[in-house]
Amino acid sequence: MNKDFNHVGIELQDLPTENINGKRHYVTPKGDKYISITSLLSHLSAAGISKWRARVGEAEANKISRQASSRGTRVHNICESYVKNQDGILDNALPDAIEMFNSIQPLLDRIDNVHVIEGALYSNELGVAGRTDLIGEFDEKLSVIDYKTSRKRKKWDMCHGYFMQGAFYAHAYEELTGIPINDLVIIMAVESDKPLLFRETKDRWLEPLKQVITKYS
Repeated sequence: MNKDFNHVGIELQDLPTENINGKRHYVTPKGDKYISITSLLSHLSAAGISKWRARVGEAEANKISRQASSRGTRVHNICESYVKNQDGILDNALPDAIEMFNSIQPLLDRIDNVHVIEGALYSNELGVAGRTDLIGEFDEKLSVIDYKTSRKRKKWDMCHGYFMQGAFYAHAYEELTGIPINDLVIIMAVESDKPLLFRETKDRWLEPLKQVITKYS
């Protein structure tokens, strides 16, 4: 089942985290505490989530959120194990996670020459930190690659936060390693539907990210 991915990457130093005012922060080797990119970008969807919770009710919203988070973690872990060339990655996996992984496996097979898996990144310039799913070649282009899961199909304009997240990882990776990345890839498994593939560039989304940082930092 495994494709046998080639690994060529460098080792990134892991970063401890702290909770500050309810938001995750990463502590850099010099002791700076930078807000996580996911916590920062959560501001973008806060209003929409509040309206959705009011519409479906707190109990149902909590149930859906727990299920989505749990399934997303399971699918993510399978993808990570797959790219690491591990055996038995579907052993004991739940059927919904297996179905979603199988739907995106052909897209994962377009990855090779893996540089980073679950690597902690930070930018002194932006004052932000985070952990990228994957940096590697997608269709032979070095890219920041994120795995996502969704209950329903998402349109491009619903994914701007994902693109800004990818732009941050690309920017931080170049800042830390000197290796430039411009391509961003979002591989999204959709419940009981075909997967989605979004391709964007750092150059397009870095300025919008900086505007979000300025507004919410």
